[in-house]
Amino acid sequence: MIRRPHAVELILGAAEDPVFGPIILVGHGGVATEVIDDKALALPPLDPVLAEDALSRTRVDRLLRGYRDRAPADRAAVGEAMIRLSQLIADVGEIAELDINPLLADAQGVVALDARIVVQPPAKGQERAARFAIRPYPVELETMVAHGDKSLRIRPIRPDDEPLLLSFTRRLTPEDVRMRFFGPIREMSHEMAARLTQIDYDREMAFLLLDGSKLLGVGRLVAEPGFEQAEFALTVASDVQGKGYGALLLHHVLRYGKSRGMKRVIGHVLRENDKMLGLAKHLGFRREAGRSGEPDVRVVKSLSQV
Repeated sequence: MIRRPHAVELILGAAEDPVFGPIILVGHGGVATEVIDDKALALPPLDPVLAEDALSRTRVDRLLRGYRDRAPADRAAVGEAMIRLSQLIADVGEIAELDINPLLADAQGVVALDARIVVQPPAKGQERAARFAIRPYPVELETMVAHGDKSLRIRPIRPDDEPLLLSFTRRLTPEDVRMRFFGPIREMSHEMAARLTQIDYDREMAFLLLDGSKLLGVGRLVAEPGFEQAEFALTVASDVQGKGYGALLLHHVLRYGKSRGMKRVIGHVLRENDKMLGLAKHLGFRREAGRSGEPDVRVVKSLSQV
């Protein structure tokens, strides 16, 4: 018999919403869960950032943080259980409903005492993560590339990359910041970093170029409705420019766009950004005549040439 006298009872669940598809639930568990009615919903797939957001929206989270003589519970373990549940829903399309109640949480971690699962064959075309309102993190797009004597990693951005992106932005010179964002930015805000790291992986994609844990550059592609055309953005860390990283990353972005069926890629570049204009020309972009008085010009490349 499991004895965790100071544990908090939680409920974790997964269900199918007719509009949004699979949803994840976390809240106050135990026999009185319906009476207490303390829960938060989240759309899978989850990561540490999204799991933390959902948990923090419950009242029971205040108990998990500790009070009086009660030590704080291992909230990270609760978040990990939520993430694993969302991954299970993605991997096993036959799971229609799942409840873990109670999930005991204390300073030692978490332990599930009871669970209920409802299974049924998924509808055609709704297997696995195809049911998700948000496309899961595309782990299949992670790759290693050789560049000179280095082995570099390219992978899609994740919501928990926000600290990495903020640190990367601080390494940029004021001039490089102006070239990327078309104006000065003293400090990237949390809201802006969240917008750049929390993407849908469908219409938008951002690839990180990494040397170990060091972020060398970010290449981004945002498709227009219909996926005929997409706009790119590229940033390379100021202290590693001139080493071919920009060409490597932008070429990877272009190949990805072609694999998604996009026809052409455009970019808006400040007229004085000679480095970006030179790179675009090197990769076969055609420079269009800009509008009179506008600070930027447009470069265009057909992906049939990639």
